[in-house]
Amino acid sequence: MADKHRISFEPVDIEMEVGEDEKILDAAFRQGIHLMHGCREGQCSACKSYVLDGEIQMERYSTFACNDAEVEEGYVLLCRAHAFSDCTIELLNFDEEELLNSAPLQRIRTEVVEIVEHTHDIVGLKLKPVDPPAYEFKPGQYADLTIPGTDEHRSFSMATIPSTADHIEFVIKKYPGGRFSALLDDGIAAGDTIELTGPYGNFTLKNGHVLPLVLMAGGAGMAPVLSLLRHLSETGDTRRIRFYYGARTAADLFYLDEIRALGERLPDFGFVVALSESTEGAGELGVTAEPGMVTDVVAAREPELHRSEVYLCGPPPMVDAALALAAGQGVPDDQVFYDKFTTSVRDEQTSQGDIT
Repeated sequence: MADKHRISFEPVDIEMEVGEDEKILDAAFRQGIHLMHGCREGQCSACKSYVLDGEIQMERYSTFACNDAEVEEGYVLLCRAHAFSDCTIELLNFDEEELLNSAPLQRIRTEVVEIVEHTHDIVGLKLKPVDPPAYEFKPGQYADLTIPGTDEHRSFSMATIPSTADHIEFVIKKYPGGRFSALLDDGIAAGDTIELTGPYGNFTLKNGHVLPLVLMAGGAGMAPVLSLLRHLSETGDTRRIRFYYGARTAADLFYLDEIRALGERLPDFGFVVALSESTEGAGELGVTAEPGMVTDVVAAREPELHRSEVYLCGPPPMVDAALALAAGQGVPDDQVFYDKFTTSVRDEQTSQGDIT
């Protein structure tokens, strides 16, 4: 059995135990401590922290997330870090409200209920919790789904909300050669078993916040934003809410009827699609559509963006452009929350949540 050590987190005065064979972030999840995190693969900087004392070594990570100079100074990525002594670590990013008050990490056996073709490259996957028959999470979070027949997993955001107890819905973009998404065409069918581990992620609505909301998504980034919208509608949120969705053409749009229905139950809701290649056919779908990138449309329509909380989810180019837009308009960092959906060298979609 691997040696175990004590980790003390500052400035939050939390302690936990970690084995040398487990990553510090995983040990935190195991013990119900919800540290800030994103990709969990050393590619983002959401879990970057500072070692005040102790011996820590990291597995392979991206120097874009933590460069050599930072490592020399004592910075680490907790998702890649192993402790080899008792350690004191300063958390640079944390949410005191969620540290000890988030949904516990769960491992669930699920059954495939339905696979729905939303567009030519986006699929809906509905799973039913079987053992245990319930799954606790917060709207906006994501889960790991094990690739059937392997020990590998892929990460996908939930589109449903906890009150939808009979199934968990995911929105998955199909990539050429993607090991999981390829199975959705030929290999996974209703009745099959898929193992789920979660929830992960900090792309969640914050209790007590009152600022207007600007939601931006692209591609399969629809999933967590739809989860947020479903929750906002269910709770009767009275804030100004604007949802901007970026796609190439009208053929890439989906969930329009439900978004319209959700909006009708919210007192101040607006939905606009940004179509980068063509707006032809959008009018027939009954949506407000504008040409161009979603960030350009938001820039034109939201001159007071700095007075809003901004939620961003989608592929890295979209999220990076949206972050630049938010910074350029003076949106404070603590009013911006984001998830990136990326393709790594080994998979198709991994939720990369550099969210703060």
